[in-house]
Amino acid sequence: MNEPVSICAIASVSPLGDENATIWENYCKNNHYLSLRNFDKFEAYVGEIPNDVNLNLEKLKNSDSKYKSLDRSVLLAMYTARKALKQVAWNDEFGVNIGSSRGATELFEKYYDDFLTDSKGKTATLTSPTTTLGNIASWVAHDLQTNGPVISHSITCSTALHSLLNGIAWIRSGMSKTFLVGGSEAANTDFTVAQMRALKIYADSDPNQKYPCKALDFNKEKNTMALGEGAVSICLERGIQKNALAIIKGIGYATEKLKHNISISSDAECFQKSMKMALKDANVATVDAIVMHAPGTVKGDSSEFIAIQKIFGEQLPMLTSNKWKIGHTLGTSGMLSLELAILMLQNQKFISVPYLKEEPKNTPLQTILVNAVGFGGNAVSILIARN
Repeated sequence: MNEPVSICAIASVSPLGDENATIWENYCKNNHYLSLRNFDKFEAYVGEIPNDVNLNLEKLKNSDSKYKSLDRSVLLAMYTARKALKQVAWNDEFGVNIGSSRGATELFEKYYDDFLTDSKGKTATLTSPTTTLGNIASWVAHDLQTNGPVISHSITCSTALHSLLNGIAWIRSGMSKTFLVGGSEAANTDFTVAQMRALKIYADSDPNQKYPCKALDFNKEKNTMALGEGAVSICLERGIQKNALAIIKGIGYATEKLKHNISISSDAECFQKSMKMALKDANVATVDAIVMHAPGTVKGDSSEFIAIQKIFGEQLPMLTSNKWKIGHTLGTSGMLSLELAILMLQNQKFISVPYLKEEPKNTPLQTILVNAVGFGGNAVSILIARN
């Protein structure tokens, strides 16, 4: 990477809350934030945004008549984008790239249900504009009144980190000095959870289990993935800025050939390539920790770990993941992992996984690698360093 890029602001909303101090406090606890939710025809564990944050989202929704018709994923993106932009002194020429794996999930399912029950097969006038994937970034740009480029996209579960790559590319090309990037996902719906359950990767609904999702437990014999909802917005600036929360030192990306619809290879070839690319200007020994994608599935967790072993050999960094705590937020997940990495650098504390036996090393945290991958093996690796 020829030129460093600074992360100058970050704002998120997740099952951990929406304020930096609260989020960090909850990360430092050993309990998870998944709840057993009663859907229409089944029960399932999901990570849900706290009630007080939902009240704030409702205020945002009612603040403008146009916002009342927007999907929850759009509102989450607008909410975090507002909070992030307040932390920087930008003009109105910045770019926006907000991605989502599934987009306007709640609204799309609602409109489709209404269509099925309508005797004449009609649907609401605003069905199409409010359920297109592009309306997430478009509404964020409208709300923030920017005149810069606006991009929405979906690359499954690596979507948010692909937004980061796009922002970096625009900045490095000279086409934009600043870029707001992120991801938003609100897919805790009956149909979406049912789809994940159909893949046989979902966590059991046993209310007595201490940790429903066992991400990074390489000895587990069954899949334990659980969905979560959330959004993240990050402000990027060219060069090393004094107010930077962290510096992006390396980026990597790769896609491997599809063997079937959902898996990556047993040794995660895409992760090997993306990590090598991100580390091309760094010594592997300087990486203190890795925030793994680790969705809580048997094959997903193990293949990524094998890839890490092949890249780092016996010099394994400390390994962690946040999906056991908040669930898999699909397109947003990589950016929430990046937030965890930034918080660990800022607070100089490694957040370990409580049900694992490994003790964290008592060493300063200077450099952390963050991984994300989606269906079909589209991996992204981001190397960040303390400013």
